[in-house]
Amino acid sequence: MSIYDKASLIQIPSGYKAGELYSVIPNSGAGDFTHTRSGAAKRVNSQGLIETVNANVPRLDYPFIDGVVQDCPHLLLEPTRRNLFFNSEDFTNASWNKTRTTITGNQATAPDGSNNADLLTGDGTGTSYVFDGVFLYSATYYVSIFVKNINGNDFTIQNFSQAGTGVFDLTNGTVTSTSGTLSDAKIEQYPNNWYRVSVKITSTLGGANANIGYGVKNYNGDQFYIWGAQIEDNASGGSVDYLTSYIQTGASAVTRTLDDFESNFTGLTSTAGTIFLDFITKARDFNFARLFAVKDSVTNENLYLGIYNTNTIAFFNINSGSGLPAVKDNISFNERVKIALTFDGNGNYKYSFNGSIQTGTYSGTTRQYDKIGRGNVIGGGSNNISIYQLMMFNEVLSDSELQTLTSYSSFNSMATALGYKII
Repeated sequence: MSIYDKASLIQIPSGYKAGELYSVIPNSGAGDFTHTRSGAAKRVNSQGLIETVNANVPRLDYPFIDGVVQDCPHLLLEPTRRNLFFNSEDFTNASWNKTRTTITGNQATAPDGSNNADLLTGDGTGTSYVFDGVFLYSATYYVSIFVKNINGNDFTIQNFSQAGTGVFDLTNGTVTSTSGTLSDAKIEQYPNNWYRVSVKITSTLGGANANIGYGVKNYNGDQFYIWGAQIEDNASGGSVDYLTSYIQTGASAVTRTLDDFESNFTGLTSTAGTIFLDFITKARDFNFARLFAVKDSVTNENLYLGIYNTNTIAFFNINSGSGLPAVKDNISFNERVKIALTFDGNGNYKYSFNGSIQTGTYSGTTRQYDKIGRGNVIGGGSNNISIYQLMMFNEVLSDSELQTLTSYSSFNSMATALGYKII
């Protein structure tokens, strides 16, 4: 018998429709997950293009490695975020100010496949930028843009009002430097030599206008294609601590609302069992972040996975007692992690992380969980998690089975073994 034949619930993001994500096991519909999001949002599709999906449609988002789209998606779950820039794809619009810069509209194929990438040309006489004014508070924000090099090299993001600069080397696809109020710079490669560059802004304005811009570091007429400008907050002016997916705007700021998913699966009939989760977390700089939870709707007690202490410790907790201790240190931002937890109903657990196993005891009481979902099943937990696989078992798996699950290197091979097709 395959280990997957033992599972009571297997969720591998594949088949879906608006408001629903189908489970692989059971295939009767009893394990399907509901998905809600009140508005449209972006995802990367299987062709590597950024596209819009409608309200309540699950986002099966395809990751890139070195600019090449991968075969298997993850379920992208993000918190509410707002893009404060207007006209995020039209830099010819009067809302964007130009300094020693010429913007020519609709000159190249953009990351969404349309022909609406704009051409930025520095005039060669000095610092060349396109910028916009946004109202900032004493908070942290993430600024990003998609950029493609033509005949330059160094591209910059600039906080003119609070002295900060981020410099990106588009020849080598690397971050060159950050200074002042800008930090945590990243560069992500997309197909066709596009990059998404981003930085964190630490603002101390307390409620004032700031000029944020993009431009040319060298002054010899450098040219870049640009598309998809974004400066994001949490939709109420508060701090954010990681970059999220692109939010398209027009004549006003736009808010993308929270993704949520959960299942009222009643096939977990034992107080002993195993939870397996293959995921990426993008939560960071949070003292407490609930990412995934199971709940007993009768007793209202739960077991949840969280990240604590600036994204360095993963932990499980059972709220009817002192719960489980921290089980893994130094989980990196954007790291893909495969974890499994067993609980025997008698206070003993096994924990497997990417193939390694540790054991321990807990004082809480495990339940027959019948509500499964992201952390806000039990309140809170509105942070990023991208799920590749989720499995639940009505038994304590053996050490060798745990190692098989958490060190599985080929997602495609497992998909083939289970006989399902990703859409």
